[in-house]
Amino acid sequence: MRISAMMLTLLMLMTGLSGCLSPPDGSGDDETNIVRVLTYDVFALSDEMIEDFESSTGYEVEIIRVNDAGTVLARALLTKDSPIGDVIVGIDNSFLQIALEQELFQPYIGPVPALHPEATTSYTGNLVVPYDWGRVCINYDTSYVDGENVSAPTSLWDLTDENWTGKVVVQNPRTSSPGRSFLIATVDYFANDGDETTDFADWWASMAANEVIVTDGWSEAYELHYSGGYGQWYDGFIGDAHAVISYCHSPGVEAYYGENWTTSVALTLDRASFLQIEYAGIVNGAANPDGAAAFIEAMLNDSVQTGIALSNFMYPAASAYTLPTDNGYLWHTGVPSQDSDLSAAEISAGIDGWLNDWDAAMA
Repeated sequence: MRISAMMLTLLMLMTGLSGCLSPPDGSGDDETNIVRVLTYDVFALSDEMIEDFESSTGYEVEIIRVNDAGTVLARALLTKDSPIGDVIVGIDNSFLQIALEQELFQPYIGPVPALHPEATTSYTGNLVVPYDWGRVCINYDTSYVDGENVSAPTSLWDLTDENWTGKVVVQNPRTSSPGRSFLIATVDYFANDGDETTDFADWWASMAANEVIVTDGWSEAYELHYSGGYGQWYDGFIGDAHAVISYCHSPGVEAYYGENWTTSVALTLDRASFLQIEYAGIVNGAANPDGAAAFIEAMLNDSVQTGIALSNFMYPAASAYTLPTDNGYLWHTGVPSQDSDLSAAEISAGIDGWLNDWDAAMA
């Protein structure tokens, strides 16, 4: 299969690898004893999770970290003929079709718990397994959206009004997974808004004209610019944006750590959210496929899945668990009636063109 222009760009922009949590000792020469995990900063892969896995299985874990989900895929493609990992953790459904077309994975035949329906919407085969999920959408600060001077948006077009000039921060879809996810959502939203004279690119051009703030990643957008987030407690906080691309459950996380209080709310407009699912899979040609399978099984066990909401701040994939009710986490989480409805195949076929259209709109 042809590698898309977007993936070639990612390959050129990739940064180097970082270290491992459990450096090899004398047994490091035996590849069958080491499980190499290619991932980004997936917080579910805590030191405790790794230590429990190593002590219970006898495997050693080598973590190979890169920047984000896109770079995980790019690194895997670059090393496809001589894989550097045994298991890949962190490719989401906006990238999945590319990975499947490039035959990056071999089947996982280990145990899988009953899964949330949302975790199986994009893929139901055995080449990858979901371990968490969440919805990407706009969050806004109700201390600014007070219902008197500024009303809550009822359309994405409302964010192009003068009330929002320079007050919305988004992430570049070429460098950010949430940014990419929201771009995909806007494609579907504006294809179904009943107005055939405009599309997603027109909206993004209007946002650019309205001085939208664009960052490379989620952390900069949410922690430095967003006035309704926890970044307000940190040095360097700017707070010039009152709306941000984040997750529909981000206000729930704010409430959980704010003793059931937050000014942040998810904007749950139909089709303006993207149901993001993150996967783990055994690398095709892995040196240690058995260890990789054991690692995936560990990611799906009760001890990891029960902690996903507070370790990776996502919904657990296992249907036996959900977000905590403590301190308003679940109550403050937004749940859209309808997410964007583009298949993995449609995303794979359209993403290069959408990214190019986004570039042109933002120029």
